[in-house]
Amino acid sequence: MKPFTRVTALACPLPIANIDTDQLIPARFMRRTRKEGYGPVLLHDLRFEADGAPKPDFPLARPEYSSAGFLVARRNFGSGSSREAAVYALADFGIRAVIAPSFGDIFAQNAVNNGLLPVRLPEDQVEQLLASLMAEPADITVDLENARVEAPGLALPFTLDPVWRTKLLNGWDDLDLTLSHRAEIEQFMARDAGSRPWMMPDPSK
Repeated sequence: MKPFTRVTALACPLPIANIDTDQLIPARFMRRTRKEGYGPVLLHDLRFEADGAPKPDFPLARPEYSSAGFLVARRNFGSGSSREAAVYALADFGIRAVIAPSFGDIFAQNAVNNGLLPVRLPEDQVEQLLASLMAEPADITVDLENARVEAPGLALPFTLDPVWRTKLLNGWDDLDLTLSHRAEIEQFMARDAGSRPWMMPDPSK
């Protein structure tokens, strides 16, 4: 995965609460292969009319947000089912981080495991950021190294689980995180083999 350190990108405001995983990726699109990409169907039923035309009143359907790298939404983002494809859709669209007051727990875990940063900010700060972005589209910076969101006139600190932070900063998945402790694991295995040789498999068999 691509490491997340300090990223500056266009932020798309989505002043909506309770965007669930079925909205992020409707179930009928989950037959797509990852090679096909899920980005085109991200938030499909909110972005498009029944005939496929973009809905002009939905921010992410507007051409100016086609290159958005961040979403700013209201509380309970990513609630609902545990489908990891919801994160695939965001990542394939090009979204690097979602900023919201709260997230579905499983969604947040899936996000981190796919290099997507879930940024939790207090609700009043999210509303302030939404108001700023809806008044004038702007690039913002999400600085994971210093745990801060920087927007015009705003500097908003956030916290993140330290293990998640380590994984995102390094672009690691769970296996990479385990392998980062390879030396300690090998030392333990050597000590254990010395103290309990009868537990080691017989290489001749």
